[in-house]
Amino acid sequence: SAYRLCIMRKLPSVLARTLTSGTSASPGLLDMSKVRIKLRDIVGASTNWRDHVQAMQERKALHTLLAKRQEDLPPRRMKDSYLEVILPLGSQPEIREKYLNVHNSVRFGRILEDLDSLGVLICYTHTKQEMQQRSPLSIVTALVDKINLCQKIIHPDCDIKFTGNVSWVGKTSMEVKMHMLQLHDGDYSPVLDATFVMVARDPENKRPAFVNPLIPESPEEEEIFKQGELNKLKRIEFSTASLLKMAPTAEERNIVHDIFLNTLDTRQEGEGTVSFQSRKLPPNSVWMEDAKLKGLQICHPEERNIFNRIFGGFLMRKAFELGWATACSYGGSRPFIVSVDDIMFQKPVEVGSLLLLSGQVCYTEKNYIQIRVHSEVYNANTREHHTTNIFHFTFISENEVPQVVPKTYGESMLFLDGKRHFTAVMKEI
Repeated sequence: SAYRLCIMRKLPSVLARTLTSGTSASPGLLDMSKVRIKLRDIVGASTNWRDHVQAMQERKALHTLLAKRQEDLPPRRMKDSYLEVILPLGSQPEIREKYLNVHNSVRFGRILEDLDSLGVLICYTHTKQEMQQRSPLSIVTALVDKINLCQKIIHPDCDIKFTGNVSWVGKTSMEVKMHMLQLHDGDYSPVLDATFVMVARDPENKRPAFVNPLIPESPEEEEIFKQGELNKLKRIEFSTASLLKMAPTAEERNIVHDIFLNTLDTRQEGEGTVSFQSRKLPPNSVWMEDAKLKGLQICHPEERNIFNRIFGGFLMRKAFELGWATACSYGGSRPFIVSVDDIMFQKPVEVGSLLLLSGQVCYTEKNYIQIRVHSEVYNANTREHHTTNIFHFTFISENEVPQVVPKTYGESMLFLDGKRHFTAVMKEI
């Protein structure tokens, strides 16, 4: 299975060593529950929903603290934003319940929420101005570039440690690399790597705002920074070649045509009377239209972030759980998450929105199931739908799964898009 192939890039050992030199381990570690409290303090967010309008009004005054040019901001090093955070599942059993799933392992959706909060705190650490307690920046998640796992099971009774730092900086955006490790026999072993892209905006979250430049200090850091540049170019390339903008490649067109020929119903009299309309399902296959699940979420104030929009981690958790359920009902056995990639946050979700989620199996290969979850908000007053996110999840099932088969041209494009995401994930691990 892919997990054996997943040779972790020796943790970010070089970077972790460089960054932790001079930092003490466990005693002073930040606890995950304090991460969100710390974020509230940095932004000056209200703890009560009824005070949020006033809190946002107070933020307006911070406009004067914004830099006019990036050059006016002091450059920072990677170690300046390095954080280690502990999730004490082993040493504090009382927090376990929140993280526990029915299979007695950790709910991955909760981990997505924690990574999202930690990524934002790392960026605030990078952009911190010594004299000010409050930050004029609104830092939000723009994209989850990728999360690759190398452990099938995350244990619910062993401490987890997250580490991370800013790894690349543009003018108004920052790439954050995070790692999650779990304690076994006195040693922390790697569980996952994550790369997020965050954007900085003004105090009212309306316009882009400049962030401190990043200065790599060693050849290893140069390499990491260069990788951030490459990731950015790769994303542009992937989106330029999107099937919503460009026709499939010749090879992809052949794949679709083969699927089409394979589903034609030739049982009619004579070859010449085969109709384009009559289709039959090949053995051990499932039509794509029969491989989907839908969900609805009402977005309550409890799920809001520090800017009083719906917390990105909550959206990721809900989408992941629907994706997992889709993979579970399709494969007929427990699926394990292998990778999350290319989650674009296209539009913020307001408190009070109706959130419609649809999970679709869009590609399968042997034990693997590629799931796409589309999330949109529905405004009951205007009766309008708006896409807020597209999520891509790669699962591995305990048994081989049936092949998913597209019937229409639109489904064929979803199938090819799923295949592209799957191929990119397999290259990584």
